[in-house]
Amino acid sequence: MAKGECSILVVEDNPDDQILTMRALRKASSHSPIILQEDGQAALGFLFGTESSKRSPQVDTLGVILLDLKLPKVSGLEVLRRIRSSPQTDWLPVVMMTSSDEPNELREAYRLGANSFVTKQIDYSKFSEQMCLLARYWLTVNQVPMVGSSRSF
Repeated sequence: MAKGECSILVVEDNPDDQILTMRALRKASSHSPIILQEDGQAALGFLFGTESSKRSPQVDTLGVILLDLKLPKVSGLEVLRRIRSSPQTDWLPVVMMTSSDEPNELREAYRLGANSFVTKQIDYSKFSEQMCLLARYWLTVNQVPMVGSSRSF
């Protein structure tokens, strides 16, 4: 998979933040597919499958997960805990995103293995710039393992 072809998983429940995030990410990385999940339970189903469905094959194309901290059904921290506890996903870069500025949440996210923790900007232009920087770094600068290389599922 060439650089710029990795996909982005966005786990975000707020419709306004979804629109702004998707718009900013498309602007920053027009070649990277963006996958949206609206709650923690849906994200876990996408990543690991459910009783009635297998995990998505798109997991193998992920370059980064942008994971909201406060999600319905299953919290962002619990999703992160599951990601880090599975050899299928423990290698995935995870950026925790939040509107709050709670030091305990920051500490817990890093303790659980977050690669980055970002407080969402309220101003749209700053938020858009923030998303562009994240996408460019995680999809063009950072390197992730290739499917079929050292991954063993």
